[in-house]
Amino acid sequence: MYKYGKILIQKYFQEQSFVDSDIGSFNNFIEKELNNIIEENKEIIPTIIPHNIDEFKIKLDKIWVEKPKMIEADGSSRNIYPMEARLRKITYSAPTWITVSAHINGVQRESFDTQIGNLPIMLKSKWCHLHKLNKDELTAKGEDPDEPGGYFIINGTEKVLITIEDLASNKFLIEKDATGPSEIVGKLFSEYGSYKIPHTIEKMKDGLFYLTFTRVKRIPIIVVIKALSLLKDEEITKFISSDKQFDEVIINLLEFVNIKSEEEALDYIAKKIGITQSKEVRIERMKEILDKYLLPHIGIRQEDRIYKAYNLCKMLKKYILASNGELEVDDKDHYANKRLKMSGDLLADLIRLNLKVLIGDLLYNFQRIVKRGKFPSIKVIIRDKLLTQRIYSSMATGVWVGGRKGISQRIQRLNYLETLSHLQRVVSPLSASQENFEARELHPTHLGRLCPIETPEGTNIGLRKNLALLCTISADSNEEEILKSLKALNLKVIR
Repeated sequence: MYKYGKILIQKYFQEQSFVDSDIGSFNNFIEKELNNIIEENKEIIPTIIPHNIDEFKIKLDKIWVEKPKMIEADGSSRNIYPMEARLRKITYSAPTWITVSAHINGVQRESFDTQIGNLPIMLKSKWCHLHKLNKDELTAKGEDPDEPGGYFIINGTEKVLITIEDLASNKFLIEKDATGPSEIVGKLFSEYGSYKIPHTIEKMKDGLFYLTFTRVKRIPIIVVIKALSLLKDEEITKFISSDKQFDEVIINLLEFVNIKSEEEALDYIAKKIGITQSKEVRIERMKEILDKYLLPHIGIRQEDRIYKAYNLCKMLKKYILASNGELEVDDKDHYANKRLKMSGDLLADLIRLNLKVLIGDLLYNFQRIVKRGKFPSIKVIIRDKLLTQRIYSSMATGVWVGGRKGISQRIQRLNYLETLSHLQRVVSPLSASQENFEARELHPTHLGRLCPIETPEGTNIGLRKNLALLCTISADSNEEEILKSLKALNLKVIR
């Protein structure tokens, strides 16, 4: 048995690498995520435009990344390999290009391709010159054939992006609440693009269920559901539970039986959160808040409001069952309720933030020149070094989006095993100075996913972990394909 097990593991590592999941995450970032980020920021509309123009738009059409290149002092460009980047203390990065077009009164004025920066490239990824080279070719390029890759070279220093373990976003979890007014509380982090918005459902002593998200604090959830165009009490009851009658729901419906239209519900919420303008303005602002900040992962369009109402009903049912003791509270430490943010996800967060900075800079430069009475070409106002410098700075210092530190670390090279260990590190965002006993403990769901032994002694025990040797991490599945399969089975899809 031992003999066959040894053969199987040898065969596994001939075809797989320790860092395959991380490399796959980076490849997915360049192939799909970069285009998604551009799609989120597709249209840029300046507020100051020449007086003789009615409408002006700048559109970002597509983005692509070349393979790593080096521009010498004489202006010549050539391919660069990792060993040269290490020796010359430069960054192993590739030019990133974008197609930009300007539209005046609905007619395209100019369209061009421009470089918006240089993107650090992960070694052994599809965009690295070492990809698919054999042992002899790797040796000829000055590389160790047994080197797994999965890291970056920033200013000649080898840097690894540490995998972050976090609670799953877009998943409604029920937990005990020792400090708040209710015994249990329902929490959900809704993530869409650059938004990550916490939502909370709780039951107060008056028997009513309240929803909190962004600046909307403790608003009765029934009113929110009615504001999302699910108005009939019968329908609300049916979507919460078609097979069971909940007394709590009837009490909540009776309390707000006088609210019979969307406008009344929207106006009620607007007054509660302190919007003081005229009724029409209050309602419009409230619609915008509900579209943008309430469950944005479901959608941010007007058509998505009804799906948000259905989901709130579903969440409310789970909360009532848990508060009645018919459903156990969720275990936050169960690995089904965790997600790992790998290199691709971390870089997507970084690019998403810095692209907004680049767009802000572009708008500032455009509007400043327009104020002087000139009409500039978009090509001359895009500063490609701005994005590059900000990415390099985060990669060099390890300071990331949201103020997180230590995301990018200098790879440990004391020995080969320590290098592999560093490439497979998983860190929890919880504070090392706080107790968090349950988060530090070994959980049964860690089996086969995390190493049960390798964690440091001291304050970081249980918070800094390592992936198991045979662990691979799957990417997000394609939602559209799953929905297509469900529809083919004649199932009705309610998001």
